[in-house]
Order: sequence, then structure tokens, then C-alpha cells
Amino acid sequence: MSRSGMSARFWGGFGLGAVLLFGVAPVALSDFRLSLLARYLCLAMVAVGIGLAWGRGGLLTLGQGVFFGLGGYAMAMHLKLADAGPGNLPDFMQLYGQLDALPWWWRPFANPVFALAATVLLPMLVAFLLGSLVFRRRVRGAYFAILSQALAAAMAILLIGQQGTTGGTNGLTDFQGFFGYDLDDPVNQRMVYFIVAGALLALLALARQLYRSRYGELLVAVRDAEERVRFLGYNPANVKLVAYVVAAGMAGLAGALFVPAVGIINPSLIGIVPSIEFIIGVAIGGRATLLGPVLGTVALAWAKTGLSERFPDEWTYLQGLLFILVVAFLPGGLASAVRVLRERLARREAGSRPGPGSAPAAAPPPEPAMAAPGEGST
Repeated sequence: MSRSGMSARFWGGFGLGAVLLFGVAPVALSDFRLSLLARYLCLAMVAVGIGLAWGRGGLLTLGQGVFFGLGGYAMAMHLKLADAGPGNLPDFMQLYGQLDALPWWWRPFANPVFALAATVLLPMLVAFLLGSLVFRRRVRGAYFAILSQALAAAMAILLIGQQGTTGGTNGLTDFQGFFGYDLDDPVNQRMVYFIVAGALLALLALARQLYRSRYGELLVAVRDAEERVRFLGYNPANVKLVAYVVAAGMAGLAGALFVPAVGIINPSLIGIVPSIEFIIGVAIGGRATLLGPVLGTVALAWAKTGLSERFPDEWTYLQGLLFILVVAFLPGGLASAVRVLRERLARREAGSRPGPGSAPAAAPPPEPAMAAPGEGST
């Protein structure tokens, strides 16, 4: 497909998605289902970054839960401080009774500007420091995946061990307001949903610009032929680092919006299992496409909610079966289903009709006539 055709298809899907998110969903869904959709869209924002890093750059990032958690906790800390009021401790610190004063590293998050900036810049800073060490040592492939997964496990353990300052396994929850708006008001909950939907569309537009830019082409070149790119004078480590940092910023923003949309952030949302589920959603949707990771993640989250209600014990097996079926029969993900169907139909039609210039099939030779009795040989 030509570049103009791909652009038209993207903007067509983008416009359809905007109509569904802003026009159809608020009317057709109840407040509870709309809040669930906001949760799915937050997860889809993480998938956009994974599509950039993994789909375009070949970086199997199994630790995106770390950056999702950094953004989520940064937002949650500000909301807890705003609910407590100036000079007061958050409610969970008073409940556990382990602290008499607010920890020093909590204090900057009382400033809304600092907290908002930290939700994106803090994950990007951590990704920059980690990526600088990893990529310049040419760590890649399975080693990079294992390292990023270990980082997610380490962060979850750290948060669980700091119960007095992070809430431990319970995390941070029970938020009352969101920058002056009451989160118990259904109108404000819908406002949060619209913010999440708008942020997702903005990230999709940003990712598309990166895909079509010279940097996007260079990222694909590094994925397919890293040594050739280095021979041409580019530093593949820097190219990978940019994709990794941008994906971390997207995950941090998703975590920040997840907090007011869902009302909780805890270690179970940022460990190894959530990070793997992010990857599964992107793979199911199609990591090589732009809209595929979003569709796959939303579909997987919706299926998890619906099927886990009916099959709570068997859901994990169904999730694994879904992943196996997609990998076996649709390696390009659900986004490639239409293309694969068209190719199969085209091959079937091509095989059923003769090719141009081919000679017609020769008629079978006539069967010899049966000799009458007494005729033939003497």
C-alpha cells in the first residue's frame, strides 16, 4: 500500500475512534462501564509506547510496569497530600502510626506543577539512566528483556517493603479530589474519561509522527541491521534510547491518569504479571502496526473483565489460549486479519482461473473402437 493510502487509512481509523470515544461511548455506556473503558484506555496508552519500542525498534520491554507505576505513584502522592491538607499526613500514614512527619521526598509532590511534571519526566529519567547503561554496552535481545523484567520485580518488592510511606501491598487509594474536582461526582468522572480518551488520541498522533519521520525509519533500520547503521555513522544506542525513553514517558502518563480513573495504585499493578500482560495485548493486536496495540490491549482487558467474571479459575488458561491462537494463525496480530483474509481470497481466485497466455488444456485422446466379432486379426 502506498504512503498516501496508509495515511488515509490511519486518519480514517483515527476519526472513527474519536467518534466512538467521544460520541458513542458516553451515550451508550453506563457510568460504571465508562469507568471500565477509561481503565482500558489507560492500558492502551502504555501499549502505544510498547508498539514504538518493540514493534518498530525490536526492544522487548518487559518492564513497562515500572514506568506505569512511577507515573501512578507520583499522581497518587499529590492527590493524597491534597486530600490531607497543608501540614497534615495522609490518612494511611496516620493509620499505620509509623511516622510523625512527612518524609522529605513526599514534600515536593504537594506542588501540582511538580507532580504533573514528575508523572512523565520521572519515568523518562529512570529510562534514560537505565537505557544509557544497557544500550551502550550493547545488551539486547533476551538479556534486555530479562533485565527489564527484573527491574519490575525489584520495584514491586521495594514498594511492598515500604508500607509506612507507600502503603505497602494496599498501595494508595481512596482519593477524594482531582485538582479541586470531587471524584465522587459522576460528572467529574466523565470529565476524567474524556481526558484519558483525549490523551490516548494525542499519543497516537505523536506516535504516527515518529513512525513517519526520519527517526522512525532509522529505528527500523537499527532493528533490522544494527551493524550496518553503525557503519553508516549513526549510534544505534542513541536511537534505541530515544524510543525507550519516549515509551517510558507514555507509560508514566498512563499511570498518572489511571489513578483518578480507577481510584487506586498498588504494587500488583506494576509488577511482572502486568508487564507481561502489556506485551500480550500488543502481540495480539499486532505490534508492527500503529492502531493494533491499542485494539489488542483494549480487547484483552475487556475479555479479562468479562470472562473472569464467568470463569474466574480458568481465565488465565483462556488468556494463554488466545495468545497461542493469534501467534499461530495471525502472526501479525488482529490488525492483520483483514489483510490476511484478502491475500487468501486473492490466492484462491488466482488458483481457480488460468493465467494469462496459458494454452487451453489438451482434449483427452479418443478411446479406440471395440472390434466387432470376427474382425481384427486373422
